[in-house]
Amino acid sequence: MTELDEYWNKFISDTGRSEDDKCAGDLNFEAKGFVGDEKVALVLGGQKTAFFASWPTFSIDMEPLPVSGELYIVVDRANNPRCVIELESVEIVPFNEVTWEMARQEGEDENLGAWKERQQDALEDEAAVVGFEFTPDIKLVFQTFKVIYRG
Repeated sequence: MTELDEYWNKFISDTGRSEDDKCAGDLNFEAKGFVGDEKVALVLGGQKTAFFASWPTFSIDMEPLPVSGELYIVVDRANNPRCVIELESVEIVPFNEVTWEMARQEGEDENLGAWKERQQDALEDEAAVVGFEFTPDIKLVFQTFKVIYRG
């Protein structure tokens, strides 16, 4: 049994949730300019309650989009489990229609301009690797969540 499996089982036991509840996977929040542990601290401190992912990556990889209610284990850069989050909402939004209210929930930027610059850089890097082109109206998967367990 892996450390993540043990953590998940402790989560189920500690919270009294059904053993039928499934973990949708583990998430690390690494990105340019931030170390994963700094982002985990934002999650645990309540400043980070959302994140964006590129829709083209889901499409190219033929992965299903996440859905509200899914549960994930958040891991730090050493792959240690730190908390369990539950997705509250999943929305497709074009990059150029992201509002400051949405971007602010990532907890990483001072204003919408800074968010757009950081996000565009990340999307352009991802596009070069995955094989899509960044455009101002590229679709993003906006996911909001809440921390439901810290073990």
